[in-house]
Amino acid sequence: MSDSQHLHIALIQMDIKIGEPDTNFAQLEKLLQQAVQAAQRPDVIVFPEMWNTGYALTEIQQLADPNGERTKAFLSDFARTNGVIIIGGSIADKREDRVLNTIYAFDREGAEIMEYSKIHLFRLMDEEKFLHSGDQLGLFELEGVPAGAMICYDIRFPELARKLALDGARILFVPAEWPHPRLHHWRTLLMARAIENQMYVVSCNRVGTSGTTNFFGHSMVIDPWGEVLVEGDESEAILHATIDLAEVVRVREKIPVFEDRRPHLY
Repeated sequence: MSDSQHLHIALIQMDIKIGEPDTNFAQLEKLLQQAVQAAQRPDVIVFPEMWNTGYALTEIQQLADPNGERTKAFLSDFARTNGVIIIGGSIADKREDRVLNTIYAFDREGAEIMEYSKIHLFRLMDEEKFLHSGDQLGLFELEGVPAGAMICYDIRFPELARKLALDGARILFVPAEWPHPRLHHWRTLLMARAIENQMYVVSCNRVGTSGTTNFFGHSMVIDPWGEVLVEGDESEAILHATIDLAEVVRVREKIPVFEDRRPHLY
């Protein structure tokens, strides 16, 4: 970590070519190289949901990465070579005959520190017809700091974010492919998750067009007060923000939401 309390975060807000894993791997590698060459070198790099294939769901059995092996080798090597933490967006990940929507994360030595498969499948994009849902929480440690992960549609379920916060998470990572016309929902839900759980929310959305669906980016880093530290537009970009983890402690002490809960009534 850059120091005991501060983390510099880079968000890779990338376009994704549907059904073209080789193209997407090459583009991500180019953007990763740009990210680590920034004036302020990132501690953590985050990317969008399903970046390897996009929502090529009718072909997903053929396109998905078997056991995530290609993805894990690539991200682990990059993390180790460059001394950065990778929150690897999510990929279509094939396990025998099932495909899951999975995040893999790696520490600075290239060791895997988290695997989380999306719990809530989004019916508006037919996820439930082609993908299997995960059944484990995305809770992990980021250099001694409790952190959580959710994917896209998961942010509509406040009880999931609250569970991660109650289990200690101080940062919530959210890779997504969130499209127009629901920009207002995206921004409002992410800010609400940050405010109500008094934690940082680090969200990375894709840009570009897939079929008739337009993705708007607007990746954001939000502090525990709900203030937006950085927000993208609708173009491919690398966004940067520095977070102060001590702010989580300060906010939770100032407004003691967790101490004032009365869960026996709800």
